[in-house]
Amino acid sequence: ITKMHFQWDWLCLGVLIISSVTAGMENEENLDADVEVENFDKQSQEADVDREKSSIEVVYQTPKPTGEVYFTETFDAGLSGWVLSVTLKEDMDDNVAKYDGRWEVEELKENAVPGDKGLVLKSVAKYHAISAMLTKAFVFDDKPLIVQYEVNFQKGIDCGGAYIKLLSSGNDLNLEYFFDKTPYTIMFGPDKCGEDYKLHFIFRHKNPKTGEYDEKHAERPDVDLKKFYLDKKTHLYTLVLKPDDTFEILIDQTVVSKGSLLENMIPPVNPSKEIEDPTDKKPDDWDERPKIPDPNAVKPDDWDEDEPAKIEDPDAVKPEGWLDDEPQYVPDPNARKPKDWDEEMDGEWEAPQIPNPKCETAPGCGEWVRPMKNNPKYKGKWRAPMIDNPNYQGIWSPRKIPNPDYFEDLHPFKMTSVSAIGLELWSMTSDIYFDNFIICSEKEVADRWAADSWGLKKLVASANEPGMFSQLVTAAEEHPWLWVLYILTLALPVGLSVLFCWPGKKSDEYIDFKKTDVSKQIAKGELKEETEEFEDDELEEEKENEDTGEDERREMEETKRELIKDTKKMGREAPVSDIYDDEEENEVPDEEENEVADGSQEGDRSNKSDSEDEKKEADEGMGDRPLKSVRKRRVRKD
Repeated sequence: ITKMHFQWDWLCLGVLIISSVTAGMENEENLDADVEVENFDKQSQEADVDREKSSIEVVYQTPKPTGEVYFTETFDAGLSGWVLSVTLKEDMDDNVAKYDGRWEVEELKENAVPGDKGLVLKSVAKYHAISAMLTKAFVFDDKPLIVQYEVNFQKGIDCGGAYIKLLSSGNDLNLEYFFDKTPYTIMFGPDKCGEDYKLHFIFRHKNPKTGEYDEKHAERPDVDLKKFYLDKKTHLYTLVLKPDDTFEILIDQTVVSKGSLLENMIPPVNPSKEIEDPTDKKPDDWDERPKIPDPNAVKPDDWDEDEPAKIEDPDAVKPEGWLDDEPQYVPDPNARKPKDWDEEMDGEWEAPQIPNPKCETAPGCGEWVRPMKNNPKYKGKWRAPMIDNPNYQGIWSPRKIPNPDYFEDLHPFKMTSVSAIGLELWSMTSDIYFDNFIICSEKEVADRWAADSWGLKKLVASANEPGMFSQLVTAAEEHPWLWVLYILTLALPVGLSVLFCWPGKKSDEYIDFKKTDVSKQIAKGELKEETEEFEDDELEEEKENEDTGEDERREMEETKRELIKDTKKMGREAPVSDIYDDEEENEVPDEEENEVADGSQEGDRSNKSDSEDEKKEADEGMGDRPLKSVRKRRVRKD
């Protein structure tokens, strides 16, 4: 039991330590989460943020590229270099087809960095188109293409896009007439309508045989994109195209999708070598049925297809008290015709129907009808059992022939060069924020650019985020069932702590066991004192008996002599001690009388010798023998 309690104590201590360490770790994680800023450059310094402050002051400077770039835009200087489209969409009514959506340059509505401005889509349910020329055209040869920009759905998003287009180089490129049919090389960015959350990466591939362009769509990312559209935070979108025909798509500098231009595009860049022959037709006698009805099966003679599935129960009996003449519903006697009721317009007024009150106490009202039951003779329509088709030929498919349009493009990275960037969008939600565009060939340049721009936005947003407790309360307000989870989470460790750490009531067996252990531990001095007291009592009793029992001894001697004589006469011979013992058994066990009876010299010597032997044994075993055994000897002597 002691070992068990020792284990429980250690278990209790372990639970408390784990709880305290976990609480400390959560506290540290919460503090770190509030001041965490991603380190885009290993040489940048770590930022310390005071958690108790509701905002943070940052010094904003317009970011500048640190390497070769093809295009950068911060919008801090307005819309310089950007061109609004003045054309119309094709195949639409002129009033709807106009690109009259409004653009503005302004700061973020929440978590704004003072002095940092961006391009904002302001109109709802209108077409927007704006574009700008690159500093220099990008040619797909031996350098990667990196496209990066920021998006913030400040009001969330119902239906609309925030993607960009890299417009193809050409002599006929005119930004004032930029619209949905303008040739582009790459389209990249988020798009959402309804519950369909997309992240586009589309490139237009030129067929080397026909010269026509086909759109190739990257496979959908495997991650959940919903939070990026609804959290009203600024997110960083990055596309990396490499000369080895691979690509990566990143959100907030985390890869969400990657693959090969040759293998992970829909439809594939290269067509299949063989195609189905369009002129091939399935033969008329081709049998694709794996099972057929058994032609040799015969319907049994007793199979009656006319039997109904249900019949009236002939054993049913109408319940007593059934009210055949009472309808189930009657007009409401308390109903009154409305005062504004016009019989010419509304027709004849009738009181509304209510359940017949007489039917409430009766088993039923109206005409009684026998209930229906399953027909035991019903078998349904007979059908022959199915068997394997001996003429089964499998599923027919057209034969394969060589694809006349087959080609093999081993390097789809070599796309049409791009000379401009454009946004051609339609949205049902306003205030979509764009900022800090960059097109370059070095990932380090894009990361440095992000650290000087998006990194500051993230720093401010992190400092302004509510604490963990506020976030939990907000989540519970949106999803009330979370309160149950919170209560269980708090009650579980408390309950375990009470169960394992609260001192329990000791059982009776445990208490008796401990008492026995204590009684066995007795000092040698205590045992000696008990023995001395016992000897003193014996001496006092002997002195008292010597004075008062002299006369009684004489009477006892005479009685013994008479008994001896009587015994000899009866032909028996018994020792005096036996007769004395028998006499002691017949006498009342009074302490004084026993002492007198033992007053003879032989009895005295016997008692004294016994007492000396007992004292000697007690002295020899005084250190180890328990007090309990001494008490037993004392009682036996008494």
